[in-house]
Amino acid sequence: MKAYNPEFKARIEKHLKKQEFMHHMGFNLDVIEVGKTEGRMELKEIHNQQTGLVHGGVIATAADIVSGFAAYTLVGPKEGVVTGELKVSYLRPGKGDTLYAVGWVIKQGRKITFCEAEVYVLNGAEKTLIAKATSSMVIV
Repeated sequence: MKAYNPEFKARIEKHLKKQEFMHHMGFNLDVIEVGKTEGRMELKEIHNQQTGLVHGGVIATAADIVSGFAAYTLVGPKEGVVTGELKVSYLRPGKGDTLYAVGWVIKQGRKITFCEAEVYVLNGAEKTLIAKATSSMVIV
């Protein structure tokens, strides 16, 4: 993998300030590396669906964020990425203190970058994989 902008981390940190929905959710990226990002958020009642489990939309959004920014680490200074496709497989119910997501690039392309993500819930030291996602990030 090749990062076409050596200043990718500073650029992403600048763009994160404008991520209104991400901030509204309480999600934060805490790892930004070439082709990989990680983030987490404290789970609150507002993130749950009617039975007290983490809402599927919250899980999908976390997967989308980490995948999208993983792809964004690789593009040139005048390029961006948008989600072209996102498929989420929900593996287990999500209930915990913290939602943790990691996303990485599996194939860098000139027009489309393919990514994967895993989403976990954390309960103290216990970490449970609750979803896996694949995505196509379109370079714009």
